[in-house]
Amino acid sequence: MAEEHLLMGEIVAAHGIKGLVKVRSYTEVPEDIVAYGALHDQLGRTVKLSLRGPTKGGLLVALPGITNRDDAEALKGTQLFVDRCKLPKLCGENEEYYHADLIGLPANLPDGKTFGHVRAIHNFGASDLLEIQPNGSNETIILPFDREKVLEVNLESSHLVITDPADENDNE
Repeated sequence: MAEEHLLMGEIVAAHGIKGLVKVRSYTEVPEDIVAYGALHDQLGRTVKLSLRGPTKGGLLVALPGITNRDDAEALKGTQLFVDRCKLPKLCGENEEYYHADLIGLPANLPDGKTFGHVRAIHNFGASDLLEIQPNGSNETIILPFDREKVLEVNLESSHLVITDPADENDNE
């Protein structure tokens, strides 16, 4: 079952002396994090963001009642969530998915055997990468989230199909 709340960003640092914070946004367009209205933190407190502009690796944001660096520093690590009902419904035909819907899915091989499960999704600037933990292993592998490596995403049946990573090793 899908999560009711999705992680949209995180307060990563204080900025300056007037209480501004740096937010790492997980939305496709970083500034869109403010488009959903008030968010909430991991304790359920309402968090209203007021965008002040972009900064290296994030956004500068003002928060009501936060007027000095000490108060801003205390918010470092605060995760910002939105209720799923506020998000647009995505159509799988457009090959767009919320990361939260993919994490935890079984990763099956083309023959139907379960290889492992999606542990996380990363993006270091070029494209999304799936971190998959094979069954019975503490190690993980990274696969590009593209049509060549991910053959199918089926949210209704709760699985995805990947190319066999062992085949890659045979070709090297």
